[in-house]
Amino acid sequence: MKPARWPVDQPEEGRLLHVEPREGRLTDARVADLPSLLRDGDLLVVNDAATFPASLLGRTQLGERIELRLLSSEPDGTWLAVLFGAGDWRKRTEDRPTPPLLPAGTRFTVVGLPVQVVEVLPPSPRFLRVAFEEEGAGLWSALYQGGRPVQYAHTLAPLSLWHVQTGYGARPWATEAPSAGLPLTWNLLLTLRRRGVRLASLTHATGLSSTGDAALDALLPRPERSDIPATTVAQVEATRAAGGRVVAVGTTVVRALEGRAAMNGGTLVAGESVTDLLLGPGFVPRVVHGLFTGMHEPGTSHFALLQAFCSRTLLREASAHAEARGYLGHEFGDSCLLLDA
Repeated sequence: MKPARWPVDQPEEGRLLHVEPREGRLTDARVADLPSLLRDGDLLVVNDAATFPASLLGRTQLGERIELRLLSSEPDGTWLAVLFGAGDWRKRTEDRPTPPLLPAGTRFTVVGLPVQVVEVLPPSPRFLRVAFEEEGAGLWSALYQGGRPVQYAHTLAPLSLWHVQTGYGARPWATEAPSAGLPLTWNLLLTLRRRGVRLASLTHATGLSSTGDAALDALLPRPERSDIPATTVAQVEATRAAGGRVVAVGTTVVRALEGRAAMNGGTLVAGESVTDLLLGPGFVPRVVHGLFTGMHEPGTSHFALLQAFCSRTLLREASAHAEARGYLGHEFGDSCLLLDA
């Protein structure tokens, strides 16, 4: 499936493949048709994490060019990050030169910020825990002034931060955009509300989707933190009690809701937590009935996650159907709704 190379001007006109797992039915539609595919009393849950500029160019003390991509902030104030060699997004991650070895204690600079390697983590010398000398508002100011959004070689030109924001982004927790929600314009959300579809949100720290390092990529997605408001828990419970369907916008929402429920014996509890839940074949969702997401090809980690909602056979059929009809993949591509009618 060809990747979409740039954000579209009218995301509601993007293509939407409706997959009905129980009937094995595939229907071509548009994102603008989403209100007619949901029912009065359904609940749409979005990830309102804003995307921050997590791609930071810099140099070692020896002058070697590097890129640091932030993966997550840790409770002790350090950050988990992945190191890249010289170059930028224009070269595929797997083709980037190997970065220099930076053992614990090494100091270097990115976007004008002094950084120290606190720890080199398995399974790769590129996987680091780092500490910035700057903290708080000073750190965030420097990140937003000098950093750039994470992007990949399939894109057409340098992305601005606003290209990777959903219309409802709030706290800057996302290393990469919660891209399933990019087509959801305010006009579409208002139409959904008028048709009786409830809306709820949570915040989930979306991580990196690819590092170019096979050993690291095999560990993705890593444990990620989320914060589920009490109002969202109440809406989920009310929807399920009334016979409505809970539809997640993106696999991060599924991971947040199902991970939180799994920690509490199947009961969804409000609050902040970290989940290491991995979705895939054999996983039976306890909270979520359906999923609105991007187009994912066989062999990708996201494709495996979709098998919690749909058989591998039908997903492969859906992927072949989408490719034959010119659907586009990746973060700015077309959409898929996995939901029984």
